[in-house]
Amino acid sequence: MSQPPFRILFAVYPGMTQLDFTGPHQFLSRMPDSETLVASRDGGEVPSERLVFAGTLRLSDVSGCDLLCVPGGLNALDTALDEQFITEIRRLADSARYLTSICTGSLILGAAGLLRGRRAACHWAWRHLLPIFSAIPDEGRVVRDGNVITGGGVTAGIDFALTVLAEIAGAEVAQKLQLGLEYAPAPPFDAGRPETASPTILACYREGIAPLLVKREAQAREAAARLSTNS
Repeated sequence: MSQPPFRILFAVYPGMTQLDFTGPHQFLSRMPDSETLVASRDGGEVPSERLVFAGTLRLSDVSGCDLLCVPGGLNALDTALDEQFITEIRRLADSARYLTSICTGSLILGAAGLLRGRRAACHWAWRHLLPIFSAIPDEGRVVRDGNVITGGGVTAGIDFALTVLAEIAGAEVAQKLQLGLEYAPAPPFDAGRPETASPTILACYREGIAPLLVKREAQAREAAARLSTNS
């Protein structure tokens, strides 16, 4: 009897950063002997940042998966306070072999109680919120702690996907897909990390997100308080 396909599930939500989802999806959906599902709380259309994804399944209709992946977004902590979404993430995590996220998706995993004592990556500007969920922030672009694999901000999702492909399908498969999709990043500026960006650019970016940081920290603490109450 043949083995069932390895089931990959992306749990998406309104306002997510589309590249957090589409980058890993482009790679992981090509994994041999696998199937890739995309589901949301209510099913149907899901608006992301400037793109709308249609035909998503309802999370409650998905019986289970081998790999659960949660993308990030500027409003990830709004979703972390969505009890129905978080309940489904917990249910699916119970039987998943791998729990994964990209960018601020790790904050959603944290709000579901799945990162206690685990090292995890996150977008650098929001990484400091991970300890609110008893997670250990890690500066790595891709971080593995047991069956938890997390990617840093946005474009790290492709490195994450290749890491997962090598883990599950083997390094040769991962490299063939990397070649076929010509993933050979050579950015024109070395400004993709706070350590390498100029002080002026870094200060400008920090100034832009400062008002949102206050709100998101309050949301993270509320989500953690709910988690403590429900534990």
